[in-house]
Amino acid sequence: MAMAVDPALPKLRNGPERSLAAAFAVTLVVFAAAPFVLYPVFLMQALCFALFACAFNLLIGYVGLLSFGHAMFFGWASYVAAHAAKSWGFPPEAALLFATLCAAGLGVVAGGIAIRRQGIYFAMITLALAQMMYFVALRVPFTGGEDGIQNVPRGRLFGVIDLSNDMTMYVFVLVVVLAGFLFIYRIVNSPFGEVLKAIRENELRAVSLGYKTDRYKLVAFVLSATLAGLAGALKALVLHLASLTDVYWTMSGEVVLMTLVGGLGTLFGPVVGAFLIVALENYLASFGQWVLVIQGSIFVVCVLAFRRGMIGELGNALRIKL
Repeated sequence: MAMAVDPALPKLRNGPERSLAAAFAVTLVVFAAAPFVLYPVFLMQALCFALFACAFNLLIGYVGLLSFGHAMFFGWASYVAAHAAKSWGFPPEAALLFATLCAAGLGVVAGGIAIRRQGIYFAMITLALAQMMYFVALRVPFTGGEDGIQNVPRGRLFGVIDLSNDMTMYVFVLVVVLAGFLFIYRIVNSPFGEVLKAIRENELRAVSLGYKTDRYKLVAFVLSATLAGLAGALKALVLHLASLTDVYWTMSGEVVLMTLVGGLGTLFGPVVGAFLIVALENYLASFGQWVLVIQGSIFVVCVLAFRRGMIGELGNALRIKL
């Protein structure tokens, strides 16, 4: 005997996908028009940090693991890409790929050490590893110490497209960041992503169902580190610079702030949070150290008034998932 199917069910299932598709289309239009209104280098810097925040959100928002050491992936990939492009003459695509692979390898090592711990212990191990890598970056010759690696060439993409032009570089950065964003979306909405969410909600139940949670967490950690490395490598090419700031512990704290302000566990939240924080740092630079006070005030307001973050609260108000 056939069961009747409610015709409203397909519409209910397609609702979130349509909302996300509409939001993504609006985002594309905004980014296409943005360089004609705003400074392209600022936009590229914000896009790099948006990818960094999305990578971090993959770990904390969908697995529930708080890492205080993501600056080591972002910063070391920045160093590797800058050195490969400047000293070894790598083309931009090869420098990005090599730096991203190095970040993935570093993620395997760091994740293998930290992933067996939970909560504050996991966070402290990642912070300790990041500080260790910071002091390595300070001492090894190729990083340039406190001066960093300056005048990093952008080169020619595939030997043909000159990336020294800001508008051309902006298109390249936008394509890479959008590809990273869609990759994260695919991860989150795959069976693998559903297991990650189950681990976040109740790891013991996931273990009882037969899932080897440590393996899933390690894979998620490596994926997050890889995408963070890609963001750092892009940033080195965009700004012609890789510096100690990229690998210092404050960078790890900054990406936490971006993610929480935008919306933890949302797709578009880290992007909005990254743009907001980078805009504050750029356009309020004349205030000096007061920028940190302003950032702290925004963080306090978001924690008290927007518990889900800006995009999280917006999605909740509109009854859609962003």
